Amino acid sequence: MASPSDLTASAPALSVAGPKPPGPGAGDDVPRIVPRRNTGRLLAAAVALSLFALLARSVVSNKAFQWDVVGGYFTSAAVLDGLLLTLWLTGVVMVLGFLLGIPLAVMRLSANPVLSTLSWGYVWVFRSTPLLVQLLLWFNIGALYPTLGLGIPFGPQFVTVKTVNLLGPVLTAVIGLTLHEAAYAAEVVRGGILSVDTGQTEAAQALGIGRARALRRIVVPQAMRSIVPTAGNMLIGTLKGTSIVSVLAVHDLLYSVQLVYNQTYQVIPLLLVATLWYIAVTTVLGVGQFYVERHYARGAARALPPTPVQRLRARPAAHRHSLRSLSNY
Repeated sequence: MASPSDLTASAPALSVAGPKPPGPGAGDDVPRIVPRRNTGRLLAAAVALSLFALLARSVVSNKAFQWDVVGGYFTSAAVLDGLLLTLWLTGVVMVLGFLLGIPLAVMRLSANPVLSTLSWGYVWVFRSTPLLVQLLLWFNIGALYPTLGLGIPFGPQFVTVKTVNLLGPVLTAVIGLTLHEAAYAAEVVRGGILSVDTGQTEAAQALGIGRARALRRIVVPQAMRSIVPTAGNMLIGTLKGTSIVSVLAVHDLLYSVQLVYNQTYQVIPLLLVATLWYIAVTTVLGVGQFYVERHYARGAARALPPTPVQRLRARPAAHRHSLRSLSNY
């Protein structure tokens, strides 16, 4: 039987010394962390950059693009007038579309079967019909209703006007695009309202808040987080969709460049002018959509998504931190 002194003698001696000072052999037992080599990722990036460089070189060096002509017509009076009409048409259609779409969404959610059925029928008809067909139908509405009057229903009319004189190309485009946009806006608003938990409405009713006030002050502000992204996509889609009104001879951006290249036969440069303007305006709208989404995300996320400027500032700091981490091993 071993004595306590023997066990003490056979036990390894415990070191009570402090940490060893850093030296040549101090970190020999610590494995060195080597970053993983992503060969496939680097190869894919190299191939993508090579293809992009070839595409950019072909676009710049190809004389058929006629970039001097593009620069000459980019800020011409005809093009700018068409751009202003396109922007005006987009803004008017979006505002009127949502002003009509919000009541349609509320009707769709109503417990009244007549209102909900009428709203569903409106959305069904205008979403099922191509936009071009709707515009052409409204443009030729005079064949169905030669005159429009204002008076007593089923009684005498006090004022009558010919439909051809009342509905010009621009007004026809506004009516057709607005009615089409309202059908989609109604579904966007309805989806946003349904995304809010029903407990919010029940809590408002328990506090004695009316249905209309609860919808305006509680439900809609929370629904905006779901409405804004889709509404932003609708805005960009409406901007590009206004080009279809050129079939009605409305002097929008596309129709303006068409008038120019019908005279000069410089089709490609003028189409590039319209393309660059659409890209520029869409980019501005996309930036605005990002900040609006960030504004309505304040109550849903503790940390807001970084802005593009913040991302650019964070990249050098992250790169320096990674280099500092690797140098410590």
